[in-house]
Amino acid sequence: MTDALTHYINGEAVSADAPGSSLNPSNTEDVVARYPRAGAAEVDAVAKAARAAFPAWSEASPEVRSDLLDKVGATIMARAKELGQLLSREEGKTLPEGTGEVMRAARIFKYFAGEALRRHGQTLESTRPGLDVSTHREAVGVFGLITPWNFPIAIPAWKTAPALAFGNTVVLKPASPTPAIAHALAAIIHECGAPPGVFNFVIGEGGVGSAIVDHPEIDGISFTGSQAVGAKVAEAAIRRQARVQLEMGGKNPLVVLDDADLERAVTCAIDGAFYGTGQRCTASSRVIVTENIHDRFVEALAERAKALKVGDALDPSTQIGPAVSQDQLEQNLRYVKIATDEGGKLLTGGEPLSLTNPGYFMSPAVIADTAPDMRINCEEVFGPVVSTVRVRDYEEALEIANRGQFGLSAGIVTNSLHHARHFRRNVRAGMVMVNLPTAGVDYHVPFGGTRKSSYGAREQGFAAVEFYTQIKTVYVGG
Repeated sequence: MTDALTHYINGEAVSADAPGSSLNPSNTEDVVARYPRAGAAEVDAVAKAARAAFPAWSEASPEVRSDLLDKVGATIMARAKELGQLLSREEGKTLPEGTGEVMRAARIFKYFAGEALRRHGQTLESTRPGLDVSTHREAVGVFGLITPWNFPIAIPAWKTAPALAFGNTVVLKPASPTPAIAHALAAIIHECGAPPGVFNFVIGEGGVGSAIVDHPEIDGISFTGSQAVGAKVAEAAIRRQARVQLEMGGKNPLVVLDDADLERAVTCAIDGAFYGTGQRCTASSRVIVTENIHDRFVEALAERAKALKVGDALDPSTQIGPAVSQDQLEQNLRYVKIATDEGGKLLTGGEPLSLTNPGYFMSPAVIADTAPDMRINCEEVFGPVVSTVRVRDYEEALEIANRGQFGLSAGIVTNSLHHARHFRRNVRAGMVMVNLPTAGVDYHVPFGGTRKSSYGAREQGFAAVEFYTQIKTVYVGG
């Protein structure tokens, strides 16, 4: 069944011509949804609606906001099976992954239902007699949220929930490859009783995102996407002194030391590199292996990768789904060729696959014997492609792990407490995993990286209050 999507403007579902189509990447003959493309007029309408709704929403009892978010979370949970199927059908991750992401979104809303009641502040002694000093956090205003296709319900959830919890109003623009699952979230938020204008939703391509970033009624921007686009978002937002928060990907290293448990190391690499079709900003896209374990590790990694079943995301036996689009598939294959042209050895995979349905399938690729400064080790591929680098020892592994412009997630597999402690202190990354895949994080703790992976305040968990509120200092005299 093909859904006809709408915008949500000031509490109303707004229909329009539907020139855009969302395709099932597991079967491109299946049109998941047709959607309208917003323009400047729709962006202006949602921004003004959010601005008009802000005073009442920010001044309402926090219990009102808490109740709404809790109801949204409960509704998502109750519909997890159907929403998971829609997500997997539209984005291409396997059904267990799709359902798991839906449940994550539900728990994010429930978490922030609690945070809505926990406003942060301090009472301090003044340096002047007879005065009381306190700090309070209050809502900022209207937030524009621009979200990617790879986590098409979880990332909208972890931006929307804190924004609403702390009294802000929202304009959400999802990625155009995955509008249907984001639209389902928008419908639930309205069904659960969001007042008109508190949560607004527009669909469109990059021009819509630019219009949101530039709109004078929007006080802050939270963006997740590529580094190139993120830099432009930051420049435009800062030009008009809007708040801005960016998450822009990674080239995440997994270090495997000689003393590592081989099976555990391979499992961490397979999980981090290939699940989610490698379309995770925290994916283990480069594995740095010390020389005494290198050959055994690479052989086992290639063998496990070769055995992974690629197929339709809704097939229960599928382990790796398709790329999200033809463009993404072509980019993945192009990087495999670049790596082999520069001297990397393709041990397995890296080829397009023709299955029963027409889709964007490729075999998971393992590229060995790569040098640290090759493009495959410096640029984000965002597909099921992993490269390996041989090093002498831990010190060289750490130095290479810290190269490049990204610093989102980094992992180490070792039985050495000394090396694990040193790595977590000295690796240049916002998140560190010890004996775990680099991908896979909790929803109640901060998420973000260093260098060009992230900019601005951290997302998720207790850190979200920093971005979505502002501090007011109050002096009271007797």
